[in-house]
Amino acid sequence: MCGGSLAAMKKRLPGLALCVGIALVATGLGKLLPVVGAPVFGIVIGAIIAAFLKPGAATDAGASWSGKYVLQASVVVFGTGLSIRQVLQTGWHSLPVMLGTLAIALLGAWLIGRALGLDGDVRTLIGVGTGICGASAIAATQSVIRARSADVAYAIGTIFTFNVIAVVTFPFIGRALGMSDHSFGLWAGTAINDTSSVVAASFSFSAAAGAYGIVVKLTRTLMIIPITIALALYKRRQDARAAVAGDTAVDGSAQTPARVSWNRVVPLFLIWFLVAVVVDSLGGIPGSWHPYLSELGSFMITVALAGIGLGTRIGVLRQAGFRPLALGASLWVLVALSSLGLQAVTHTL
Repeated sequence: MCGGSLAAMKKRLPGLALCVGIALVATGLGKLLPVVGAPVFGIVIGAIIAAFLKPGAATDAGASWSGKYVLQASVVVFGTGLSIRQVLQTGWHSLPVMLGTLAIALLGAWLIGRALGLDGDVRTLIGVGTGICGASAIAATQSVIRARSADVAYAIGTIFTFNVIAVVTFPFIGRALGMSDHSFGLWAGTAINDTSSVVAASFSFSAAAGAYGIVVKLTRTLMIIPITIALALYKRRQDARAAVAGDTAVDGSAQTPARVSWNRVVPLFLIWFLVAVVVDSLGGIPGSWHPYLSELGSFMITVALAGIGLGTRIGVLRQAGFRPLALGASLWVLVALSSLGLQAVTHTL
């Protein structure tokens, strides 16, 4: 096992080294142009290298590992600078906006998706991906509804497209609207799909917006649990009816009830984030460490975003076709506007 782990790490090193190199360049550019920020430079440089230099399989493992695990670790690091009181207050104050945008995303996916003639699984995957937390929600949902791999690919490609657009455009829109750190963090945390994109966009706006956006996003991520349980129960009822009717799967095997895959429903890094918050709240982390940990977290975010940029595959977006992209675009605009509207109504803008 140890030998296998060492071999896997050696395989990741070239891609991870490239991500770190991109992050160093992006950090320098971010200091020159703070209005853009290092995370945005990181994902853009990574995407440009992927599109034109095509580093290929030599860096794929490290870039993929960086985009997932370095990002998750960065969220845990930021948890060391937050107290339990901050997390609970932020989560509670964001609930009206968060639940409202989730309802709009799911209802919009059903109505607009039907109007576009999209399959029910595609509508569900794009709806939960937009309303909750991007690829993580899609993976959790796929584990219970057993969607086709092609549908999952279309949904992830669609979500990724608007994640990238959000990272680049949201900070500029927020500054143009004169948003505060608090309101922008709430907007990013409720209106941007994937955790990585929320982190990149909110920290590009400001460190305070980033800290707020992370808590809002992780609170929103918890919505995976009730949504996935509801979908699992619905799927089990469908399978039970099919079994009574004597239906079988396409390959002739009997349908089996969907089960909730808990390790995919509750992200492990979310638990470690909460552990970090508790440790800091109990005084386990010296206050003098906080600035350095914040800098480390910011750099890790840029490394992770470089990996995500390197993993950009234009071909996946082309395969998705017009209709999933049209649904994704519609939901993206609806959620972004409704988040601002709900903030105005609840006086959190």
